[in-house]
Amino acid sequence: MKFTGAQIREQGQSFALVLITSQAASTQHTRQEAMQAFSRYFPGVPLILACQGSGGRFTYYGRQDIANFLANLDPRRIPWKEYTFS
Repeated sequence: MKFTGAQIREQGQSFALVLITSQAASTQHTRQEAMQAFSRYFPGVPLILACQGSGGRFTYYGRQDIANFLANLDPRRIPWKEYTFS
């Protein structure tokens, strides 16, 4: 499995971020499925899902305080990388 994500430590808080498609973000059910699927790759830290809209704007799903923090952050500052797991 390949996906784009980031592991971040900010203000003493560690969390993981995974980029998902707009289709995966379209309903609460599909977001929950994505959370379950990706959480095993980042055990023990909160997981946030990110979806980039057609205008380039990101929407974040997950723990509200972290999602709010990310919404105020320039996405170019996020250390995105490609993860590959078998």
